[in-house]
Amino acid sequence: MSASLATELGVRRLLVAAGQAPSVLNTQPWRFHVVRRECVELFADPDRRLRISDPRGRNQYVSCGAALFNLRLAIRTAGQRPMLWLLPSPEEEPDLLAAVRVGETSPVPDEHRELYDLIPVRRTSRRPFTSRRLPPAVLAELRRAAAREGATLLPLDRNATTDLLDYAAIAEDELARDHEYRAELAAWTIPGARSDGMPSYTHGPRAPKGPYPVRDFGRQVGEARFEEHPQLAALTTMSDGPLDWLTAGQALQRVLLVAAKHDVSASFLNQPLDLRDMRRRRDPGHRRGHPQMIIRFGYGPYVARSPRRPAEELQTC
Repeated sequence: MSASLATELGVRRLLVAAGQAPSVLNTQPWRFHVVRRECVELFADPDRRLRISDPRGRNQYVSCGAALFNLRLAIRTAGQRPMLWLLPSPEEEPDLLAAVRVGETSPVPDEHRELYDLIPVRRTSRRPFTSRRLPPAVLAELRRAAAREGATLLPLDRNATTDLLDYAAIAEDELARDHEYRAELAAWTIPGARSDGMPSYTHGPRAPKGPYPVRDFGRQVGEARFEEHPQLAALTTMSDGPLDWLTAGQALQRVLLVAAKHDVSASFLNQPLDLRDMRRRRDPGHRRGHPQMIIRFGYGPYVARSPRRPAEELQTC
């Protein structure tokens, strides 16, 4: 019996850490099964998949990958090594995304302890950021964080950022004309509709003129001036299948925790990727991989966290 799974409190610690990962529309589309107090299995929760905007399940896998990284980190900071298997039984159990066996005891590196302590600190911020640019050393550290998980973080220059903002606005407009998409979005963003999802305080304000660098959920309150030159980056993987999506999720969470270490805020601008998936359009690709996330970085105000499901809801029998 492993030490980190030996008690109910130890199991709860792992689930709380995993459950604080970011997820598309805060759907938290995961569940966990503890096997003989030796292994934790991560499952995709089919009831929380966005079937209109995420027909391939890509966003769900990326979200679950972020939770998987937190789970690994929690095991590591309990003084044990996580042994990971991705998609261990794709034919028999397609919703089983990963199995993490708790291995031998090992000293906890300071880096892992620091990242673990940042799990509750990390936030998604849709507020305006300042004009302060990320220092090159911080950008380099974020890129190394992505690379350590097998992905690539590509900061965009000013011209590419302008083009992408225009593309995101066009994608947003096309998505807004899809009635099924709007209904699915509303189910997770209407205030009071759910105990989780995205409450109104997480939506952020609207810019007085577009295109603007945050997602339009149709319920923004008030207006605010956003940064003139947003700092965007694309998180890419070499291929574009379920394994790559899980890789992207783990890389995303490591990047976000490293960003939090430097007081860097982040939000996402994934409308072009969602539209690509919904319309079954050909992935435009990139010489350095397939884009899985579009991330906006910057320095912004403290924001409240989106609600999280209780740990007891995350564990299956």
